[in-house]
Amino acid sequence: MARDKQKYIDYYKSIGSNIRKYRKIAGISQEELAFRLQSARNYIGCIERGEKQPSLPFLFDIAEVLQCKIKDIFKFN
Repeated sequence: MARDKQKYIDYYKSIGSNIRKYRKIAGISQEELAFRLQSARNYIGCIERGEKQPSLPFLFDIAEVLQCKIKDIFKFN
């Protein structure tokens, strides 16, 4: 069971890393992304570090703001 939990932690870290990548490509700060999503900057930071697990609809909203495809956010290393 613990091994499965680690797998999911690794997935969320990859998702967060991809969000950071596309946010930087878009040239916007965590604060700007948070503003556009009506969220908090520290929550965006936690997502990018894989510390929080955002909902699927929120991930779609992130992809829309970053003008990337949702599949790009779900690329796992």
